[in-house]
Amino acid sequence: MFTFNYEAGATGLSSWLMWLAIFVALFALNEVSRRYKVLGIVCFVVLPAVLSVLWFTVLADTTYTDWFHLAKVYSATAGCIGFWCIRHLHGTNKKTGKEWRLSDNKIALCFPPLILAINIAEAVARDLEVGMNYVGGAMLVDDAQYVIGGPWNYMNAIAGILNIITITGWLGIKIRKETAKDKSRDMIWPDMLWFWIIAYDLWNFAYTYNCLPGHAWYCGFALLLAPTLCAFTVGKGAWLQHRAQTLALWCMFAQTFPTFQDVGKFSVSSTYNTTIYFIVSFLALAVNVVVAVYMIYKVKATKRNPYKSELYTDLAKYKEIRALAE
Repeated sequence: MFTFNYEAGATGLSSWLMWLAIFVALFALNEVSRRYKVLGIVCFVVLPAVLSVLWFTVLADTTYTDWFHLAKVYSATAGCIGFWCIRHLHGTNKKTGKEWRLSDNKIALCFPPLILAINIAEAVARDLEVGMNYVGGAMLVDDAQYVIGGPWNYMNAIAGILNIITITGWLGIKIRKETAKDKSRDMIWPDMLWFWIIAYDLWNFAYTYNCLPGHAWYCGFALLLAPTLCAFTVGKGAWLQHRAQTLALWCMFAQTFPTFQDVGKFSVSSTYNTTIYFIVSFLALAVNVVVAVYMIYKVKATKRNPYKSELYTDLAKYKEIRALAE
């Protein structure tokens, strides 16, 4: 492929087969952890607790224990735990006798969009750092990645900022109705529709290609496609939940086997072609500009605050997803 260099590994075929295996594994693990409440606890509380012991003991010489990598794995896991609580925590007020659900608490509902915005902002900061400090190419110490800074970093940073601005309907998160076929109680976000998700995917892929070029084949391509496919098929409306869970699972894997992407027959590097950097980042910026313009148009047409209110309630896809919620 024109964006990746298979010569870093044994063959293009082996890299594609491993990519497929990782994609299937992420999709499948997300499915079981979202559908079964207990397995969600196992995947995002028990598993990271056990792995943490290994990272700081028997794997201390091989795993990444710097603050940047630890922050990534634990922040993603914290998001999954928070989302699990929103989906499942409920009880009865002892004083009033009334039932309560965390999903009805407006402060709690601000957690998912806030953590998403912070995650994007962190990546924007990294894009700007690479653009300012690594013109001509240099090695990132904390990621052991060779990067090339340039105008593509600034374009993608602007795309990321627009992606944050276009997060709408902060208080519109709902819980999926339980059915005989699906008792997942997914965290559904009706106002987060396909065009925003695609804009995010393009921006995030450009970010990984700009700042993590040696990892973009897996953590950019496979890791982004798995939650998107789920959100467009069996887990409609719950993209953010799928994204958080697949990201946390991948970070735990990458933390446990840190050299998997960097050496050996399954490693895939960037071509380091600056024209490709420019094209990928320009495409991400262009699509995010279109989404931002559309949001502004809808704000003017509906006279709604896009953050306090849901903006796309007249669209068929919004209605389809909203019908799935309680």
